[in-house]
Amino acid sequence: MDHQKSEALFNSAKAVIPGGVNSPVRAFKSVGCNPIFIERATGSKIYDADGNEYIDYVGSWGPMILGHCHPKVVEAIQQTAISGASFGAPTARETELAEMVCAAYPNIEKVRMVSSGTEATMSAIRLARGYTGRDKILKFDGCYHGHADSLLVKAGSGAATFGVPTSPGVPADFAKYTLTATYNDLTDVKEMVAANKDEIACIILEPIAGNMGCVPPAPGFLDGLRELCTAEGIIMIVDEVMTGFRVAYGGAQERFNVRGDLVCLGKIIGGGLPVGAFGGKREIMECLSPEGGVYQAGTLSGNPLAMSAGIATLKLLKEEGFYQQIEEKSTYLEQGLQQVAAGSAIATCWQRVGGMFCTYFQQGPVTSFADALKSDTETFGRFFRSMLDQGINLAPSQFEAGFMSVAHSREDLDKTIDAAAKALASV
Repeated sequence: MDHQKSEALFNSAKAVIPGGVNSPVRAFKSVGCNPIFIERATGSKIYDADGNEYIDYVGSWGPMILGHCHPKVVEAIQQTAISGASFGAPTARETELAEMVCAAYPNIEKVRMVSSGTEATMSAIRLARGYTGRDKILKFDGCYHGHADSLLVKAGSGAATFGVPTSPGVPADFAKYTLTATYNDLTDVKEMVAANKDEIACIILEPIAGNMGCVPPAPGFLDGLRELCTAEGIIMIVDEVMTGFRVAYGGAQERFNVRGDLVCLGKIIGGGLPVGAFGGKREIMECLSPEGGVYQAGTLSGNPLAMSAGIATLKLLKEEGFYQQIEEKSTYLEQGLQQVAAGSAIATCWQRVGGMFCTYFQQGPVTSFADALKSDTETFGRFFRSMLDQGINLAPSQFEAGFMSVAHSREDLDKTIDAAAKALASV
């Protein structure tokens, strides 16, 4: 494929934007090429500046579960924009979307709208600290919850040690309040909690880890965390920014029958526009300003365009059979790719939950970040470039999930399977 215009646009961007991109993964560094610049999208397809067409499995990193530019979502945005794009004041749409979120998640009794997933997780952690009066938090290695200082932390050297910053600019004093545990290892968590008795405000986790590929929770892991948090007075924060309304209408918590004390949402509830939310038990949420003393604010929170897009999206997701369609399409792709992989000498491992998936270039299964790091990222990079050349857009990292939309056709899926066979043969 010809990418001359994208190359020129990237060179221009690098002169005025750090690295030429406004989010690091977009730079395509880990896959050994330069990014494609997108001009438009519709349904399951995106189109770059050179006019190339791609079947898209990134979906703006998850929210485009309806496909790009669904007519009803576009109409909702257009109608709202006519009356104003932003007021910095309450609108009825905020309440309507909040009611829909609360109805979908029985453990969300009140919800606060924000403008990003990072803002949601950062605010939920502050609220948990304010509610419990404790300072420490526990997260899992390989789970990403945005770029707030206390979350850019990797595991320390021992089972009960504090984390260390993973980015310049994050003070070590911030990181010392963050504990990191191994995902899917309940024993590790229990040891950390015991070593920090009555000091941990919250445990925050992705119920399906989508930032180390696609790692489902091991049987009993989520239930064990729920029991531990209840027993120890720890707030369980379930980060469903990626999984919320994606793997079920009620997210991963519905799918795995577990309930967090606080829940973080994003992406889909804004129909792809910049939005996030966090909500949970009434007694906890009422600690937020202006009802309580925990301060959180956002000038553009509850933006009318995002609220309208979210309302239109959730109405469509609630239609009978929607998630069955996603499951059927994902299963078809899974079976096709597994058949292709079985005939290849390249070691691969396919993991999926609903319309969220990843192909690892290693023997599986992958149950933790340490497992994910064993993947052959150089082979993935060659596979990625071959797929892109054949018109298939995957996440430009071995450690990011892919996403199915209801707009993907059988023809799209067959083309993807055929492209994978050629790519595996070439790498």
